[in-house]
Amino acid sequence: MDGSSPAAGHHGRAPLRSRTRQLAFARLSRQTGLHRREVRLGPHRRPALSSITPRRRPARAKLLAAAEELFYARGTAATGIDAVTEHANVARKSLYNNFASKDELIAAWLEQRHADWLAFYAARRDGTTHPALAVFDAYLDHAASSGPDFRGCGLLNTAAEYPADSPVRGVVRRHKEEVEQLLAEDAPEDAELLSYLLEGAVTRAGLDGTPDRLQRARDMASTILAARRSTAHQVAQESTTRQADE
Repeated sequence: MDGSSPAAGHHGRAPLRSRTRQLAFARLSRQTGLHRREVRLGPHRRPALSSITPRRRPARAKLLAAAEELFYARGTAATGIDAVTEHANVARKSLYNNFASKDELIAAWLEQRHADWLAFYAARRDGTTHPALAVFDAYLDHAASSGPDFRGCGLLNTAAEYPADSPVRGVVRRHKEEVEQLLAEDAPEDAELLSYLLEGAVTRAGLDGTPDRLQRARDMASTILAARRSTAHQVAQESTTRQADE
């Protein structure tokens, strides 16, 4: 006997298996740009999903996050490029590697902000029987995401800083038309009215610094839609009665 045992042999191979797993994960890290925090990899363990994180946030994402915070709080005209790059902790060159100009950064920020709103709308739209009211709910959710720093609609605020023929205003106009189209899909007869109610409420809410007017607008919209449904139901009943009498 050489003094070894099956158990000893098993533990003797464990470091090799562990090293193999570590090398495999290292290859994955190089291929995907992911790394793991300090996680001990034993022979029967895998890296937990929570231990896998992005190696570095892309400069573009940092710039858009900084733009969201600064442009919304201060306005675009009052926020210089240097303030954005400093807040994003990236070099000025990184900004121009990602955006041709400040206006292009602003347009990208507006697109991102609208995409965020669409995500709120999609969450509200799922399962509801009143998609038009989901539009109002999404505005309320977006307002709540601003916390105590709510200043109304970031798109309308930005549009007010540009002349009528500006491409930036064109971005805002397209997004507002999309919102009205979402209203029209559920309430075609009242879409324009609901759009005026919604946009007027968010403008006044921005002046007040609180989304309370948005909630009241939502309640008004609910009343309008309920009245429309009631009228339609009554008309349908009268039509059925006339047909029966004939």
